[in-house]
Amino acid sequence: MRKILVVGAGQSGLQIALGLQSQGYEVTLMSNRTADEIRTGRVMSTQCMFHTALQHERDLQLNFWESQAPKIEGLGVSVAAPGSWAEGPAARAIDWLGRLDGYAQSIDQRVKMAGWMETFAQRGGQLVIHGAAVGDLDYFSRTYDLVLVAAGKGELVQMFARDPERSPYSEPQRALAVSYVHGLGPRPEHPDTEGVRCNLVPGVGELFVMPCLTTSGRADILFWEGIPGGPLDVFNGVKDPAEHLSLTLELMERYVPWEYARATKVELTDAGGTLAGRYAPTVRNPIGRLPGGGLVLGVADVVVANDPITGQGSNSASKCAAAYLSSIVERGDKPFDEEWMRATFDRYWATAQHVTKWTNAMLAPPPEHILNLIGAAGELQPVADRFANGFNDPADFENFFYDPEKTQAYLVEVSGAGAA
Repeated sequence: MRKILVVGAGQSGLQIALGLQSQGYEVTLMSNRTADEIRTGRVMSTQCMFHTALQHERDLQLNFWESQAPKIEGLGVSVAAPGSWAEGPAARAIDWLGRLDGYAQSIDQRVKMAGWMETFAQRGGQLVIHGAAVGDLDYFSRTYDLVLVAAGKGELVQMFARDPERSPYSEPQRALAVSYVHGLGPRPEHPDTEGVRCNLVPGVGELFVMPCLTTSGRADILFWEGIPGGPLDVFNGVKDPAEHLSLTLELMERYVPWEYARATKVELTDAGGTLAGRYAPTVRNPIGRLPGGGLVLGVADVVVANDPITGQGSNSASKCAAAYLSSIVERGDKPFDEEWMRATFDRYWATAQHVTKWTNAMLAPPPEHILNLIGAAGELQPVADRFANGFNDPADFENFFYDPEKTQAYLVEVSGAGAA
């Protein structure tokens, strides 16, 4: 029986640990917090997961909360008319809703990670509550067949060198501020459709609104992404959750009043329901070398950390876990050597590269052909639907998004089909 150590109990680490456990591997999971500490702690992310990522969980029968969580059937885009907020609340220039082929869901990681961790322990997995340092891994690498590092923050990440060719940004491109709330009203245009709402405020930032399941039941997430140094970059140093929510709503009233109109009665889900921070999107070398010569393999956002503007973090973590799981099982009893580690990462990068390219493109001011595409989606439902489903399969953006000629050809084709 092969012995594998997974360091980090997030989406990817737990999914791999539970998946390997179900295949008969001897798995040790290291977490710096207990399940109870996670459940009662602060929110960790916004985690909207689309069909493919959810299916990886279903394949492992880990979709424990699927029947309770809101089923997100649409993804909407609204764009504020540039400069319209100078004299008062902003006005909308674009507003549409694309339909998802398979529904999405957002389950608070405090609920999911705590539940999965308890399941891992109940099924006989060895759970070690300990914050791992490089020295610990040096020791463990000699006693395990494979060490996977799935803890995306702290000193362990420093073992994985930044890949400058795949990391165009060296500084954070957005200041992030999250609030989990109860009491948000429906969008009047589509009162019966649960949807993620992407509100773009040119030159200022973005507000994402998404239904979720949290520790206290159904809720919604209000998530600002502000351009650093701009009017949304005001959450740094705000420690009081009530002040954090108050700032969130003030900014909504000015820049996205159509969303503010349904948020006048919201309250935080709990004292841990806010989060703020920023980080530079970075792709890293997937193999870490330990002082004693051992090798460890980086997982998910340890090696590919994208800005959350495209909502891909948990999706990528699930896809990474699925790819790594297959590679480990297919390896049989052969050694998990450096060549295997690189091939395993490359298998994940085949999908992750599309996420990174798309996310980095969305962080930059949009070129004219992208504005035309987003505008056309308001008139042509197939365009709105295709854009929405790109969140599930970002590889499709290669076919109609980046290249102005491909975009134009696609719009002509859809318009022609509509006319016919």
